[in-house]
Amino acid sequence: MTATTTSRRTFLQHAAGAGAFAILGSRAFAVAAVSQPADRWRIGCSTRPWDKYDYPVALEAIAQAGYRYVGLMTAHTPSGRVIHPRSTSLEIAKVRDQLDRNQLRVITVYGGEIPVADSPRAGIDALRHLIKHASAVGSQSLMLGGIAKTDLYDAYYRTVAECCDFAADRHVMLVLKPHGGLNADGPQCRKAIEKVNHRNFRLWYDAGNIYYYSDGKVDPAADAPSVAGLVTGWCIKDYKHPQNVFVNPGDGQVDFPAVLAQLKKGGFTQGPLMVETIAPGHLTEIQENARKARLFVEHLVHTPATATNPA
Repeated sequence: MTATTTSRRTFLQHAAGAGAFAILGSRAFAVAAVSQPADRWRIGCSTRPWDKYDYPVALEAIAQAGYRYVGLMTAHTPSGRVIHPRSTSLEIAKVRDQLDRNQLRVITVYGGEIPVADSPRAGIDALRHLIKHASAVGSQSLMLGGIAKTDLYDAYYRTVAECCDFAADRHVMLVLKPHGGLNADGPQCRKAIEKVNHRNFRLWYDAGNIYYYSDGKVDPAADAPSVAGLVTGWCIKDYKHPQNVFVNPGDGQVDFPAVLAQLKKGGFTQGPLMVETIAPGHLTEIQENARKARLFVEHLVHTPATATNPA
């Protein structure tokens, strides 16, 4: 155990949630906050740690690990996702049924790449299908991974811009995450969001990916100020060098208290926090690691996952 890890854990054990939490006043956040649950921090877990299994296995394990919120991401399906642009109404109904069975609510959906390389129409159609699917399962955001090809950069973000109003009408915010390529860090993500220039396109931060895509060179606590005013969610992901994000939060190099402090300074004082990756193992180990990750995040924000905002 490193001294840095020890200090972070000491912080989490002793620090109180100092400072009053302010409701975000930006017009950007207001779009997605129309029917937002009362939880100040909505702590969820993604399906990604269970993507070698069918997604019902993931949903049951997530619920048993004490979460009430889930991010629908990768899974053992033909598409590799729980939801994808070609998901049928029957498939979406099955997802909703499994969510209801496990009393889970969706905080985000990731449906894969947008096929802008095929044609502008194909990209728009695929993104609109994903938006409709996200709305159908009750998600208030749809996560986008960005684009790595320079020659498709403009086409990709024109597609996003074309779909922002369509998504807002369905109370789904389009959110970008740091994901390598041309959106590997905060400044690149800011450039993309400002290019689209729409209040319904914002950022989910990912501290683990800041380390990952910089080969451990960029500290997310130093990067986070560059996205002030843009963040509406946070993928909780740690990092160990070299190139390992399959780590329990708190066991790697990310200084989560320092990152959170910077995100709060930038206006992210409430919203979804999704554990995306944890240490691997067999099913019981994954579930236990998910439980530990939930406790870590609860201590980080000093708010139990079941707590609600006072009136």
